[in-house]
Amino acid sequence: MVNVTRGVLVECDPAMKQFLLFLDEKLKLGSRFIIQDLDETHLFISVDVVEQLKAQIDGFMDQESSAPEAN
Repeated sequence: MVNVTRGVLVECDPAMKQFLLFLDEKLKLGSRFIIQDLDETHLFISVDVVEQLKAQIDGFMDQESSAPEAN
């Protein structure tokens, strides 16, 4: 029997991949969302969390861009 799971292929740099792995491990979206860790720049994630994940990333990027720079 074949199991089929709807998902989205995500291509990102290694730093963003580590952030996504962190969100998945800490259940920051309420549950695990990474279906398969494919290689150093690709993840297969659940289609159900795409919009929520975009919001998390946007929030993180806004937070990082407004943080004061260290001299």
